[in-house]
Amino acid sequence: MKRIIIFASGSGTNAENIIKHFHSKNNAVITHVFSNNQRAKVLKRAHDLKVKALHFDRTSFYENNEVLRILKDANPDIIVLAGFLWKFPESILNHFPSKVINIHPALLPNYGGKGMYGKFVHEAVINNKEKESGITIHYVNEAYDEGAIIFQAKTTIKEGDTPEVLASNIHKLEYEHFPKVIEDILFPGE
Repeated sequence: MKRIIIFASGSGTNAENIIKHFHSKNNAVITHVFSNNQRAKVLKRAHDLKVKALHFDRTSFYENNEVLRILKDANPDIIVLAGFLWKFPESILNHFPSKVINIHPALLPNYGGKGMYGKFVHEAVINNKEKESGITIHYVNEAYDEGAIIFQAKTTIKEGDTPEVLASNIHKLEYEHFPKVIEDILFPGE
């Protein structure tokens, strides 16, 4: 049984979608959901879906390696960032090489980097009159949104689309593709 851990900072709709996807499988399980935001809705979603939900602070993430110790004990096959906004520490990345992935709501390398998340990405894409946007699933390294790209999917932007319309279209791509890409990474060739 493959073990998945999810990190999220916000409402957790992607996390919930991933949890529900793997609930119907017998080859992988989400063991924990971690959040750096104690008021994040993702913690309640995880709890409601019978997944351990843990909140942590900057000290336990960056300074005293408490989060790393928990991750070592949990021994995940993959760590999935689903709307997680903090830069991942090198100590965790070094311990889990090529096992940490992220989803970004744009076609990297465009519209990535610190501060480029959620509505800020969609507003920038619309303001620049782009004809398409999409999602990028990539490995995480020590720089924001610069890890090797695993998968991209695109959506067309129509004239008059607002950032909210684009966000809705991006969410559809995330829900459709993210669980499948995780599965492909865990079970290549199946």
